[in-house]
Amino acid sequence: MVNKDTHTGPSFSLSNRLARVVWSVVYLILFKYSPRPLHVWRSFILRCFGAKVGKGVHVYPGVIIWAPWNLVLEDGCGIASGVNLYSQGLITVGKKAVISQGSYICTGTHDYTDSGFPLYTLPIVIGSNSWIAAGAFVHPGVTIGEGCVIGARSVVTRNMPEWTVCAGFPCKVLKERVLEK
Repeated sequence: MVNKDTHTGPSFSLSNRLARVVWSVVYLILFKYSPRPLHVWRSFILRCFGAKVGKGVHVYPGVIIWAPWNLVLEDGCGIASGVNLYSQGLITVGKKAVISQGSYICTGTHDYTDSGFPLYTLPIVIGSNSWIAAGAFVHPGVTIGEGCVIGARSVVTRNMPEWTVCAGFPCKVLKERVLEK
């Protein structure tokens, strides 16, 4: 961040804004309209822009990514079409985690207590073997514990514990997640 007053100028450096312009062009031409099965291709493009992408990652073509250099996608995770990874800050998605359609993972917010309304970012961690169901919203600074399930349309404003099923607005723990196999 280069400016603490969003009323007088941009929050990000010129080099960051130029990188996002280049990313937007590449995203539009080579990523967004690539055939659905070409996960390896999209992983390659993300790596070219600084994302850390593990093996067997499935990022679908309709995923919206603000800044790929702020992404860590561990082995076997899946990001469905229609997901918005608003990666102004770091987003980490653990091994075999799934983020379903229409979910919004948001690392940026503003300090409404400051008259300059400065932007700030907080990292988001989505634990291994977790599932963010369709249409969920995850706030900046949240950690979703390993094996945690977040119900559809939930609004996650605080950390959710490992191996639980959580849902609601605001999201809260409903029960323990028990695997039968």
